Amino acid sequence: MSQAKTVVKVEHVSKFFKLPTESTYSLRTAMVNRFRGIKGYKEQHVLKDISFEVKEGDFFGIVGRNGSGKSTLLKIISQIYVPEKGSVTVDGKLVSFIELGVGFNPELTGRENVYMNGALLGFSKEEVDAMYDDIVDFAELGDFMNQKLKNYSSGMQVRLAFSVAIKAQGDVLILDEVLAVGDEAFQRKCNDYFMERKKSGKTTILVTHDMGAVKKYCNQAVLIENGLVKALGEPFDVANQYSMDNTEQPVEQKAKTEDKKDTEENPKEQQLVVDNLEVKLISNKQIRPQEAITFEVSYDVLADIETYIAFSLTDIDRNIWIYNDNSMDYPSQGKGRKTVSYQCSLAGLNDIKLKLEVTVRDMQGQMLSFSSAGNTHKIYINRDDLASDDKSAIDSASGLIQRNGKWQFS
Repeated sequence: MSQAKTVVKVEHVSKFFKLPTESTYSLRTAMVNRFRGIKGYKEQHVLKDISFEVKEGDFFGIVGRNGSGKSTLLKIISQIYVPEKGSVTVDGKLVSFIELGVGFNPELTGRENVYMNGALLGFSKEEVDAMYDDIVDFAELGDFMNQKLKNYSSGMQVRLAFSVAIKAQGDVLILDEVLAVGDEAFQRKCNDYFMERKKSGKTTILVTHDMGAVKKYCNQAVLIENGLVKALGEPFDVANQYSMDNTEQPVEQKAKTEDKKDTEENPKEQQLVVDNLEVKLISNKQIRPQEAITFEVSYDVLADIETYIAFSLTDIDRNIWIYNDNSMDYPSQGKGRKTVSYQCSLAGLNDIKLKLEVTVRDMQGQMLSFSSAGNTHKIYINRDDLASDDKSAIDSASGLIQRNGKWQFS
């Protein structure tokens, strides 16, 4: 079997933008600043030495947080931007759908916009004639094509723009953040189109924040972080890395904000009763549902009192408790270093991000210590033998807790 040819080759691409640091309206001031070595701007390096290849027939995913450089990269591939360093080679006709509705004129009819947008994409009138009916049928706008675009709802405009992009017969199709367009019925139609395109072996580059889509459609993917390639290869691995990365930032920021707020509101802390709380995650951060979550909690008690541990496992995306243990059944008495181990099995869950938060309380339920950002662990449960969109088990999940050798059902 012959090796597929490379249709998009990105080699050591770097890109920066000049951001003004001062407003200069005088030519004299600008010249003086120039001779003094004052630039009047700073460089924002968006991409830094990016390299990868897209083979013919690939459904290639590009993922990363907002601001990581994904859209800039697509605009360089689409020849909208020119890189400061490196090069991009495209073998074949490329159709880009980077921003919804770009190139559409609200004063023209839907039909006129289709032909104008087709021309902007590089198609002749004859080529647009050949795909016009398919575009209209997919957008489901046959009764509206002779009306001005300004009379369309936003959803109708999105459907028309998206239909033009995907029905354009190019060798490489680039799509940026388009999986959330339209209503539910239209999204199902888009899903069917992507599955059909994947089976047909046509080359597609997809930018998305939907890791389910990456696992479902893509055969290769790249993760961009701070303008650099962080992960490249199997979409399952890249998507999991992205999900793991996104379990950390929100929790850490929240903890820092809470720490700062507590300091400002309580400049004089109450007498310290519990100190040196440590939560050690024994199991891996990324596990399968049948694997147990195992962790150990240690803390120092500085007063002769009874204490107990309360903890929760929270679905980060949905912000709901999956498990919440606030039981006083196993208190620790007196001063000294206390250590308790736990094991938790959540076999009914799949494709879910959890955060483990722990507190130490007295027997009246007052919180004496809580896990800091460094002790608030993030756990990603994923099962690779199930479809990524099979989440029916989540709401019926059961929890099983083992504490110090004793089992307790949730």
